[in-house]
Amino acid sequence: MTTPEVLHRYLAALDAGSVDAVLACFAPGGEVASPLYGTLPAERFYPGLFADSSASSTELRRVYVDPRDDREVALAFHYAWVLGDGTPAPFDVVDLVTLTDERDLIARLTICYDTAPLRRSWQRVASGGDGPG
Repeated sequence: MTTPEVLHRYLAALDAGSVDAVLACFAPGGEVASPLYGTLPAERFYPGLFADSSASSTELRRVYVDPRDDREVALAFHYAWVLGDGTPAPFDVVDLVTLTDERDLIARLTICYDTAPLRRSWQRVASGGDGPG
């Protein structure tokens, strides 16, 4: 099976930092579960993420498709995230994606990565101050 086109569009939209382009990849009511931001509707998650960011880029490493249900896909990639204050916060991540029945939009995305190396920097930027938020 080839990687669904929506997932390529999603990664390109992350690279571009475009809230509109990212949200166009999600089904109505789509949600994101993040270890830093919690579980939110996609339309709330991405504006917050991009507000806390100055840049980012992705490097896709692997795509895994559940052989029993091709709506379930895992994207393994490197996310070269730069926080809003310019602090680099790169990490390797696996996004667990549930696609719609038509496989053309994302219904749910669960982000899995180790937040320990960047949590303190993120809290400082997300709180808008110099100390942990």
